This record gives sequence, structure tokens and C-alpha cells, in this order.
Amino acid sequence: MDLIITWLIMSVSFFIISKLPLGVEVDTLTTALVSAAVFGVLNAFLKPVFVVLGFPAVVLTLGLFMVVINAIIFGLAAWLVSGFRLRWGVWSALLGSIALGLINSILTQILAA
Repeated sequence: MDLIITWLIMSVSFFIISKLPLGVEVDTLTTALVSAAVFGVLNAFLKPVFVVLGFPAVVLTLGLFMVVINAIIFGLAAWLVSGFRLRWGVWSALLGSIALGLINSILTQILAA
């Protein structure tokens, strides 16, 4: 049940991000649901690989490189899902991944209370 709630919160976060002027475009709520699922799967399988491969960069930047890793996964999700676009490429992926983390955290805290 927690997985479904997390997926729905992530979907709402994607839809909210698409309404902000960050260059992230999500056509419909259905696209947001698919985007959240794809992002979750990519996060589960690719993020550990990227963290291991980028470990020296993560250590040297004191963890700041994790933002770049999240942006890469965000961009991959946009590339895989039709109807989910990044208008400004890397910059949209970077801003979108930061906004996704913030909005997702806020919604999780609101709904957990």
C-alpha cells in the first residue's frame, strides 16, 4: 500500500512541476502517472550503478554530484516517456529534479501528518 501512495505522491509532484516555469512539460495526468513509475524504476535500478561509478565525484563534491545523478535519471525518464518533455534540456532536468525532490518531500510530510 505504501508503494502505491508513494507512486501517487510522485505523480502529483510531476504534475505540479509541469505547471511551474522550469521547462518541464507533462501533457496529462496519465503521463504523470507513467512518468512517476518510470522514474521510480530507473531510480531503483540505475541510481545505485551511477552512485558506484560516480563515487569519487560524489566524495569530492561532498554529495553535490548526487544532484547531477538525479538530473540524469530525470532526463532518462523524460526521454523514455512520450508526453514528458524537457524544454531546455539539461537545465530543465536539473531544475526539475531539484523541484521534484522538494515538492515530493513537502507532499509526503503533509500527507504523513
